[in-house]
Parts: sequence; structure tokens; C-alpha cells
Amino acid sequence: MTGERRRDASRQGSQGARGTQRRRDQGARGPARTVQPARRVAYDVLRAVSEADAYANLLLPSAIADAGLTPQDAALATELTYGTLRRRGTYDAIIAAAADRPASDIDPAVLDALRLATHQLLATRVASHAAVNESVNIVAAAQGRGAASFTNAVLRRISRDTPGEWEERIQREARSDDERLALRSAHPVWVIRALRRALAAENRGEELDALLDADNASPEVTLVALPGLAEPGEPRRPYAPTAYGSAGGDPHRVVSGSGGRVRVQDEGSQLVALALAEVMPIAAGERWLDLCAGPGGKTALLAAIAAEHDAILEANEVVPARAGLVRNALKPVPGEVIVHEQDGRALAAERQGEFTRILVDAPCTGLGALRRRPEARWRKSPADVAELVPLQTELLAAAVDALAPGGVVAYVTCSPHLAETTGVVQEVLRTRDDLEELDARAVVERVAATPIDLGDDGSGRVQLWPHRHGTDAMFLALIRRQG
Repeated sequence: MTGERRRDASRQGSQGARGTQRRRDQGARGPARTVQPARRVAYDVLRAVSEADAYANLLLPSAIADAGLTPQDAALATELTYGTLRRRGTYDAIIAAAADRPASDIDPAVLDALRLATHQLLATRVASHAAVNESVNIVAAAQGRGAASFTNAVLRRISRDTPGEWEERIQREARSDDERLALRSAHPVWVIRALRRALAAENRGEELDALLDADNASPEVTLVALPGLAEPGEPRRPYAPTAYGSAGGDPHRVVSGSGGRVRVQDEGSQLVALALAEVMPIAAGERWLDLCAGPGGKTALLAAIAAEHDAILEANEVVPARAGLVRNALKPVPGEVIVHEQDGRALAAERQGEFTRILVDAPCTGLGALRRRPEARWRKSPADVAELVPLQTELLAAAVDALAPGGVVAYVTCSPHLAETTGVVQEVLRTRDDLEELDARAVVERVAATPIDLGDDGSGRVQLWPHRHGTDAMFLALIRRQG
């Protein structure tokens, strides 16, 4: 299986961070140079993202804990890491102009230090001398004096002009309106066009700028209280009855203090799982399947609901390390949930006609979660869509075969790209005459604690949006097997 679920991000990230540390130790030249701990953590995470395809949202918390950062330094490290990753494309254009060479020609370790410093110079209140000097120190320790001199020269050049002047300068080089928008919003052109098409499908193309801005804003932390095991706290989130916001501080302390009965989970992820549970009354003894379960957040929510109604849930995750995360997520839920480690297509083929409800949270580009995984916008390309769509289609087609007559599959992606959402659903419906698409919007409206604006394109499918709903851009379609 390909896509996001192929990687054990935490493992790779740890290896990348350790590799950066080894090179720093081995390559240090001259006297020790001082670097503020928050900047050191941010730089090491950036290097792991670049070198090992690590996920910053998985690696950064452990890096902060390992460094023993104070709450203030942890907040700075978080802002520096995510801010640099979000605007990487824009910063690369500025660095290239200041260095008079393409960013791709700059040593990757030096380039990450330049990106980190550029973010501080142009988008934070960090003193210019601190941003420049400490980034130079990072490069000097890792790459030597020559690279440090180059870094110093580039950053001094960047610091002489204002953010507005740099934005105007790089946009003058753009070849189209979309390229100018890409530089201004720090989104690749192909992502901008995909988001525009998805909004246009709802006749809301005028919301593109608001969506791009929302992608570049830090998301609020949302918690889920597993039904029957915990009660939501305050402040309550507007839609999912299981969701509430963090009151401040480290949410992981809340999670550990609850024994896992409370978890960090986007409200959109909660809504799509709740919709599958709400689509029809639950009968005792129903068999449910989470076909692509890693890392297990939706699995735990479904398992808690299943336990309340004497239903039986099974889960599947093809990547062993992620299957381990699913098992860990399920520990607070009473009863046993079998977690398989198979290709979802093979498992579904072996279990035809067995399940009443199936969740297919398909591997996808993740374009709907750019607030939380900002590096995804630079990591993905249209080629990934072309690779993922056949897999998504095969997983959904296999899942409907595994449904019992009258059973329902929820097809979910954390991407609004039309090829990954509506295109997949339409392809599977086109090839079958025993399927009925249900009105997922009506189900989500029934689940939501307050009225929710889902638009109306006539399809009955649900597309959530960061700028409109304050959630990840989750897609949901509900399909029933007739019989």
C-alpha cells in the first residue's frame, strides 16, 4: 500500500534527528557556538522533515520533551517549526533572490538554517541580530566557516528589506496570477488549483483566499471524549457532541491523566466517525470494520460506541508500526478489538458479506490537514494523486463487497481533491448496480450539536473546510449495499 500510511513517521523522524545530531558532533569546527534551545529543536525537526520525511506534528512534541524546554521555549520552538514549514516555498524564493542562486543549489543543511532564520526575520518579533547570529552558529557547527560566511551574507541581505518589499520583489518574477498567489499564500500552484476546483464544485470559489489563510493559521487543539468513558469538558466545540477545546497548557497531560479516554482529535475526524455510527440504528451483534485504521483515533471512537451497543469492531492496518499505534489507542476501551495487519483489499476480499458498517479512511494526499501537517504541501505532487486514486478506488470497491446486505460503508479522506473524493465514489458507483448512495449531509446535520453549513451541490456528500467549519477538510460519502 502507498501514500501516507506507508511511513512510520515517528521512527523515521527520530532517525533523522539523530543523524543531524551526529553530523553536528562530527562536523563541529572551532570553539563551541551558542544556540538558544528552542531554535536548536526547531532546526533539528526541520532537518528530520527534510532528510527522513518525518512528520513535524509527531516528532516535535518528543523533541521538546527530550530537550526539557520551558513552556515559553516550547511555544517558540513550535512557532518556529510550523511557521518555517508553512511558508517554505515563499522563503525559498526570497533566499534564492538574496543568494543569487536557486534554493535547490544550496546545501540542504544550510538551506534549512536559512529558512528558519528567514521566518524569524520576516514573520516574527525575534530580534534580527539573534536570528542571524544563531543561524550562523548552527551552520558553522554543522558545516564549517565557509558555509557560515555564506549564511551570514544571505541573511544580512534579507534583513535589510521589509517583508512587504520582499513579497513585491519575488512576485514580480511570477509568470502567472496563480504563481503570484502561490508565493503570497505559500501553497504550490497545483494545490491552489485543486482547492479552487473543489470550492467551485460547491459554487464557493470566492472562498479560496479564506481557505488559504486558514491553512496558514495554527489550529486550535481539539479533544475527543470517548463515549461512555469520558464526558466532554469546556469549551465545547460547535458540531461533534464528543468534541471540546483545550483549556490551555499541554493537552498531552490531559490525555495521559485520563488514561486515554480523552484524546487529541480534530472535530472533523470525530464527525465522520459519528456519522457512520448514526447512519442507522445500531443492533446488538453488528460487525464493524475499520479498514485503514492507523493511527487509531477514529478506531477508538468507533470502538467506544460499539462497546456501548454490544457491536463487534475489528480494525486493519497494513503498516505494522501503525497497527501498534491502533492497539495502543484501543487500550482504554473495554472489550477486545482484533487488529489485523493486512492489505485492506485482501482482508475485505476474504470477508465478503460479513460487516454491517465499514470505515474506509483511505490513504490520501492529506491536503485537508495542511494546518497541522504544513510540510505535506511541499512533499506531495500531482503524481501522488495519480498513484493514490487507483488504491482508493480499489479499497472502496473491496469494502462494499465486504458489506452484508443493507450494510453501509463510510468513504473518508482528509483531502478535498476532487479526484480523491467525488471521483473515487463515482467510479465505484458506476461499476455496481447494487449500491445506493445515502445523504451523508443529512446524517451529519443530525449528528451536529448546532446547525452546520454544508452547502448543497445535490450529491449528498459532505466536504468540511478549515475556513468554514474550523476542522480539517474531511470528505465523507455514505454508500449502502442493497439486498
